[in-house]
Amino acid sequence: MTDHYSVAVPFYDLWHDDGHVPDMREKLPSVLSGVRRSVLEIGAGTGRMTEVIAAATPAEIFALEPSLGMRGVLLSRLADRPDLMERVTVLPYDAHNVELDEPVEAVVMIAVLYTFSAAERAKLWQVLAGQLEPGGLLVFNWRERPVAEPGELERLDTYRVGRHDYEIWAQTLSASEEFSTARFLYRIRHRGVVISEDEVVSSSHRPGHDALTAELTAAGFEPDHAPEGLLAWRLRK
Repeated sequence: MTDHYSVAVPFYDLWHDDGHVPDMREKLPSVLSGVRRSVLEIGAGTGRMTEVIAAATPAEIFALEPSLGMRGVLLSRLADRPDLMERVTVLPYDAHNVELDEPVEAVVMIAVLYTFSAAERAKLWQVLAGQLEPGGLLVFNWRERPVAEPGELERLDTYRVGRHDYEIWAQTLSASEEFSTARFLYRIRHRGVVISEDEVVSSSHRPGHDALTAELTAAGFEPDHAPEGLLAWRLRK
């Protein structure tokens, strides 16, 4: 099976360091301030958020990342951090198949929610409830956004790395209130000439707040406080 996420790996840190990562560096630590023992991170990617979690809490971290390409960068990042190698365990599973040795204090899921359909989320909440201790924290990023409109291919950003330009292009192909599909092009140019280009078509699911509330309540969670842009829930005791 094609690992679509690996196509984006060379661009991933460049783009997300301009996106959600700085915002989460500011907001996530306050939500995790009481966590001391263990955290399960769903969709660790290349490890940017793993480092944020590690800086916010002394807890042991279970970093789940099914993409081989992403996981390779994550492990390379850990190799440069002996302190993190001692307390970060990398799990090569998808979120529906994670099974830890003991329940964790918190589950963190950043820039991952939108990859799950409603049916997949229903299973996800049940799985995560099974990995959390009673009263445990579930936190993920979420914002209400207008429905995207299909349009032409547009360049999102360009990053200069040595003599090469790394370009990220995107095009919304279809969109409804919760579901959309988009096309991404990842281009590398040398002296203006494209020397590498990869294309990914992906789907996105953006549930409304009412839908999330109903799903999480049914799975045994209660809402908690979190800064704008994050939602926090606790597993009922």
